[in-house]
Amino acid sequence: MTEDRIYELVNMISVYGFPIISAIGLGYFVYYIWRWVTQEVEPIIGESTQTLIALIDRVRMLDNDLIRLKTKLDMILQQQSKDNHKAAIHKEYDDKK
Repeated sequence: MTEDRIYELVNMISVYGFPIISAIGLGYFVYYIWRWVTQEVEPIIGESTQTLIALIDRVRMLDNDLIRLKTKLDMILQQQSKDNHKAAIHKEYDDKK
């Protein structure tokens, strides 16, 4: 800050009082933060939300694929178990002959 600005600030504090000047400063600070959030942060959050939704959809698709693969694998293992059991019975029957 230049000397002139400091003098103006001190003069305003002496005329209006510190609480009034600090309230005005706080109001400007709140306005500045609000403007920054609405102009810079909100669009980035919107983009991030779209990316997050796309990732969630992909994870759901992968989960569904894993469920389908597990079901197929269980069916194959169950069929192999039945086939092995049938083969054991046929072998036992053939050994008795």
